[in-house]
Amino acid sequence: MSAAHPAPPHEDDIVGRVYDARLVGRLKEYVLPETPLLLASTALMFVVMGAQLMQPWIMKLLIDEHLLKSDAAGVARLALLYFLTFGVELVARFGQLYTMERTGQNVIRDLRCRVFAHLQSLDSSFFDANPVGRLMTRVTTDVESLADLFASGAVSLLGDVVKLCAIVALLWWLDWRLALVTFTAMPVLFVLSVMFRGRIRQSYRDVRRRIARINAFLQEAIGGMLLVQLYRREPEDRRDFEAINRDHRDAEVRSVVYESTFSAVVELVGILATAAIIWYGGGRIALGVLTFGTLVAFLEYTARFFGPIRDLSGFYAVLQAAMASLERLFDLLDTEPTIVARAPHAALAPGAAPDAGATPGAGPDAGDAAGRIVFDRVSFAYVPGEEILHDVSFAVEPGMTMALVGATGAGKTTVIKLLLRLYDPTAGRILLDGRDLKEMPPETVRRRIGVVMQDHFLISGTVAENIAFGDPLLSRERIVAAARQVHADPFVRAFPRGYDEAVRERGGNLSVGQKQLLSLARAVASDPSILILDEATSSVDTETELLIQDALRVVLRGRTSIIIAHRLSTILAADRILVFHHGRLAEAGPHAALLARGGLYARLCELQFGTRDAGPLRAAADRPLPAAEAPA
Repeated sequence: MSAAHPAPPHEDDIVGRVYDARLVGRLKEYVLPETPLLLASTALMFVVMGAQLMQPWIMKLLIDEHLLKSDAAGVARLALLYFLTFGVELVARFGQLYTMERTGQNVIRDLRCRVFAHLQSLDSSFFDANPVGRLMTRVTTDVESLADLFASGAVSLLGDVVKLCAIVALLWWLDWRLALVTFTAMPVLFVLSVMFRGRIRQSYRDVRRRIARINAFLQEAIGGMLLVQLYRREPEDRRDFEAINRDHRDAEVRSVVYESTFSAVVELVGILATAAIIWYGGGRIALGVLTFGTLVAFLEYTARFFGPIRDLSGFYAVLQAAMASLERLFDLLDTEPTIVARAPHAALAPGAAPDAGATPGAGPDAGDAAGRIVFDRVSFAYVPGEEILHDVSFAVEPGMTMALVGATGAGKTTVIKLLLRLYDPTAGRILLDGRDLKEMPPETVRRRIGVVMQDHFLISGTVAENIAFGDPLLSRERIVAAARQVHADPFVRAFPRGYDEAVRERGGNLSVGQKQLLSLARAVASDPSILILDEATSSVDTETELLIQDALRVVLRGRTSIIIAHRLSTILAADRILVFHHGRLAEAGPHAALLARGGLYARLCELQFGTRDAGPLRAAADRPLPAAEAPA
């Protein structure tokens, strides 16, 4: 498979073959470690089959040799043997089902973990093209469908086939004429199987598509519940969900109708065959050429003959489900991440940093300094042919604070995503301390960078766990120090359980400002050399903004930092400001120089401040915090 992500199938409609040896071969990787359980299940299955085949024969002997001859002692012995075979069958069946289910659950566990780990390795472009609901279906429903394959799968199929062959041989040996009567039902069963097979297969595919729709709808509806409630969309969403759910119900009913009809018809054929055996066998008993015990044994074996046939028809649907799920799962596992470490190329010469007006810093050691970032003629497009960034070049020196400003959609956040290797440039290169990012594993790049995004994502856990999210082994002392550094410590200690206070899903019990401060504490807790702030104060009140600004004066000291902000008052003290316009770097320089130039940045200041003199706002931003708010 090529490195590029394949186009996702429409509504998961991967048909595939009923049996695909290639997929089964790949599944062996997960099944082979469970060989001891498989062997145990197979052995117990033969014990069950042997006990089942003995019972009709014991019944024949009991009737012909003892019951009709009034041999009470013989009847008692064979009755005891008959019940003993039942006991052996029950115990062996329990063991066989347990070992097989255990095998299936172990395989499901390993495969599900493998799929989840693979999802974590895929890059952002994959998740842009695949809805969350579809991916949830992969990890849940598709993997779970394999449980049925093991519960009524290969071992049971082998047992059914062996049992059928054994019963055919026994029937033929008991009375070949009665056996021929029984086998007249086989052509009818074959025709019925061909008729129903296609319908059962199609109905299963319909059910799977509708399950994927339900998962996708639920993910979107629950994730956006606040918006739904604010805009009073509950009735419309209920109607939409009822329609999707009704469609799923109808598909399930069709599937059940086909499977139940086929099972009922097989049962009917079995009853007719049994009636024919009784009619023909009764006549032969009347003629004295067939014993009553043989007829009873024949009827018992015939009943056991149609049981495996019903099981085999059910196994067809199970196998179809498993093949479709395996096709989707392995298609996902075959999707290669595009963001990987590649072979090294020559790094940008020290001191060379193309920038519209930037001074990248000369000197032979500049490329080796900690936290030096260079964008070298970078272009990027999320969709081929629709470039978001056009030939962007700039450098950020170690310890420098660089601000990115511009209108919404100008490309600022895209710059951050490229720096974090969530995407790779379509042209040009990005260097970190003289190394092309494409030569570095994504986890190595991200370990060096702390990020505070505009969307404050918090996990369901404690305050301490949220701060230590990037490093679960972080000490409590370091967690508290990070909180103090960003002024989060006072409100955290005000919680009843302090740092052990539970945070609800997505921080539902915290204010926007508190979530932002915790996000900032999390970013600095691991002491990154580079700090990125994407609209860090966009959704907070003025008081909280002052707290964050004061915290930033501390946490940005000695770190390379990149700040994206629409509020220009928050970046007036930046060492350099890059102004983006329609994906291009339009201006670059410090605040005063850009104002003096009278270009795009000066117009942005005039729009926000009402004047091109930002002095009053700068003074407000630099004012000290009240004593009660001062950092601990």
